[in-house]
Order: sequence, then C-alpha cells, then structure tokens
Amino acid sequence: MKTLTQRFLLGAACLLASASASAIDSYSAEFASGNKSQFVRGGLQWNWDEQWLKSNSSFVGGYWDATLTQWRNNAYQGVAGASQNITDIGITPVFRWQQSSKKGVYAEAGIGMHLFSHVYNNNGRRFSTAFQFGDHLGAGYVFASGLDVGLKVQHFSNGAIKRPNPGANLAVVRVAYPF
Repeated sequence: MKTLTQRFLLGAACLLASASASAIDSYSAEFASGNKSQFVRGGLQWNWDEQWLKSNSSFVGGYWDATLTQWRNNAYQGVAGASQNITDIGITPVFRWQQSSKKGVYAEAGIGMHLFSHVYNNNGRRFSTAFQFGDHLGAGYVFASGLDVGLKVQHFSNGAIKRPNPGANLAVVRVAYPF
C-alpha cells in the first residue's frame, strides 16, 4: 500500500501534467501570521489558458500554485515560547476573477493539498495528520509592471479525514512577479 506522501506526490504530478499551462509564468513570496504561527512561502505559478464567465471587461481564469513553505510555531504543544518548525509542500488550483487586461483589481479562491513535515501542534491546536487541505480567499492588485500584491485569509484543515481536526487560520501577504 502506498504511503500518504507517495499518494500526495503522485496526485500533485497528475494535476500538474493535466494542466492546460505550458510553462512557469510567475514566482511569488508570501508571509503569514496567525494562531501564534508565522510562515514564509515561495511559489511558482502556471496560468491556465481557459477563461470563464467572460464579459466586456473581466473573466474568471486561474493558475496552478506550487509552493514550499517554512513554518515557525511559537506555542508548540500549547507552551508559550516553545517552538516547532514545519516545512510543507503544496499544490493549489486557484480561480481568479480579473480584468481582461489581467491588470488592476482581482479576487481569488483556491483549495489545495499540503503535506507537512510534522504534525502541526501549536497554541492548543493539534492536527491529527500531516496531510492538510489549504483553502484561501484573497484580493489584490496587479500593477502595469506586472507586480501582483495581494492579501488573503488561509485555512488549513484535513477535511475531517481524521479527528481531531481543529484547523488553523492565517492572514497572508502575497507578492508575485511574472517571468
């Protein structure tokens, strides 16, 4: 029987292989805080070719977001000042409502898969699995130069695969730039 890690990596590879994107389009850096945790995340994005709900000035499109994240938890096992470091890899399909020019204001939402190096146990929230879903809602602005600055709220949970499943919420600042 395959391990959860092997299944995750196989699933992520299949998702990327089936995507209608041909090359890396942008890179991003994210910084987050919440529940006495912080993280720094680097990512690569592949834009989709599809456009849905097109109007004269906007459409819904999206991108794949492949990420590597380093967490710092500052209340490990509920003890103030005790720390836990976690690394996570993730893949997320993100839907984005944007202007036809792909500049200006946007709103986005995504639900992806994340595999943590250790089970999260911070500030009274102990996850039961290293596999987590990461969903987010965000908004931002793409400048004429292509610089993309956004804010989002991200929630991590295992989707009730196993109990306990308290989840954790973080506020995220995102900066991205196209190649």
